[in-house]
Amino acid sequence: MNTKTLPNIVAWLGYGGLIPFLFFAGLSLTEPSHQIIYRSALLSYGAVILSFVGAIQWGFAMIAPELTDAQRRSGYTWSVVPALMAWFTVFLGPVTGALILILGFLVQYWRDLAVSSQMRLPNWFLPLRLRLTFVACISLALGAYSVF
Repeated sequence: MNTKTLPNIVAWLGYGGLIPFLFFAGLSLTEPSHQIIYRSALLSYGAVILSFVGAIQWGFAMIAPELTDAQRRSGYTWSVVPALMAWFTVFLGPVTGALILILGFLVQYWRDLAVSSQMRLPNWFLPLRLRLTFVACISLALGAYSVF
């Protein structure tokens, strides 16, 4: 496996996954008559994606032979935290929900950085995660801004 070059399928799926973020953030800002629906779609999608990126830690814990038992337990435990954060936002207002999702994405990226020092990840993984995290966070911030 080439760990230096971003696989095409990963690029298509990763960057394609930003389309709903950008689409609903844009509509939240430009279509005031349906703003609540678009903002809700944006936040729901953000919650799903935050749950997904958190679950990556479970996968790392399962397959990385270089992790210690303590690191493996930490990975399993952490992997459910983003999903719980995301689920909780369903019960909150749009601004608070967006802020918690943004916090979740940022903390998840920090967790990915920490894991990268414990195991060998493909060279493309962290740069991709940074770009995807940045766009997701900006989109959620724009959706929250649309409230005002």
